Amino acid sequence: QVQLVESGGGLVQPGGSLRLSCAASGITFRLYAMGWYRQAPGKQRELVGVITRGGSTNYADSVKGRFTISRDNAKNTVYLQMNSLKPEDTNVYYCTAVCGSEYWGQGTQVTVSS
Repeated sequence: QVQLVESGGGLVQPGGSLRLSCAASGITFRLYAMGWYRQAPGKQRELVGVITRGGSTNYADSVKGRFTISRDNAKNTVYLQMNSLKPEDTNVYYCTAVCGSEYWGQGTQVTVSS
């Protein structure tokens, strides 16, 4: 059974940082491209960024220079380091694993507020 479990969300002040983790099980993690998406209530889910199985990354313009995706294949985990957080970054953040098939985590809430 495939599971993607996000963690690390919470409440942070504007300008602060958070690191999200997504632990995968049930897949050969190193073969999968991993992505982070986010979704606010009433809005469409949007791509935050992706990391290929080779380690290349791409980011949405809205987070470039502030967010960094990395992966640890030994731990079957992908990370999203979020710096200089803004109120508009408030969302539920989801990770996804793609290699032909596509799997999603349950999401973790990030709230940026003073």
